[in-house]
Amino acid sequence: MKNIYLSIVIPAYNEETNIRLGTLDKVSRYLEEQPYEWEVLVIDDGSTDATPALLDEFAQNNKSFRVLHNPHQGKAATVITGMLASKGDLVLFSDLDQATPIDEVEKLLSWVRRGYDVVIGSRNIHREGAPLLRRIMARGFITLRTSILGLKGIVDTQCGFKMFRALAARDISKKLKLYGERHEVKGSMVSAGFDVEILYIAKRLGYKIKEVPVRWYYVETRRVNPLKDSWQGFVDIVKIRMNALRGKYR
Repeated sequence: MKNIYLSIVIPAYNEETNIRLGTLDKVSRYLEEQPYEWEVLVIDDGSTDATPALLDEFAQNNKSFRVLHNPHQGKAATVITGMLASKGDLVLFSDLDQATPIDEVEKLLSWVRRGYDVVIGSRNIHREGAPLLRRIMARGFITLRTSILGLKGIVDTQCGFKMFRALAARDISKKLKLYGERHEVKGSMVSAGFDVEILYIAKRLGYKIKEVPVRWYYVETRRVNPLKDSWQGFVDIVKIRMNALRGKYR
């Protein structure tokens, strides 16, 4: 059995529409053309629509795809499940809607090959196609994150397109405090602080991080609530800072 070079983790919560539109087909077609061994793990986050059945059907017809079914615990727990279950030397997590197209993975791979442990996609601060309110939210989040956590040198912590060496992925996952514990939730849960906590821990552990500009297209979603998510993001940043002061990330 050949070693898997790249594992791609895709969280899915009520993604029936995107699946029917063929987003997973696009991922499969691209990867089939690559010279390395790969796998795709799609983690169903307790979806209540036809997503579970559609994913199972897709995996039956695409043998390099695996589907794991979680209770509804939010995106953070879903991604962690996939990262810990992955078998590749490298692990990428990507959104099912393919707001960042899968072929952008080549930009991240090139930097891993140059010795970086964590390579993250960046939409920069312009966020082409995003509404004005979303762009204002992004700028505010950057300011808060930098002033409270001192997480300098990273513009976009929230882009759902991140790659890790397998050892780094597991090491970071084990040290998560805000989103390390898993419990069932109600409704959608974006978990803005999850990406921040991952990168904050990666920096503290001394992993080499590279931010790389990628193509990104705004996709309308009902899961983003500007006021609620902005407040939750602020609360998460404060909690991460408090955890750091208490020595929980050592």
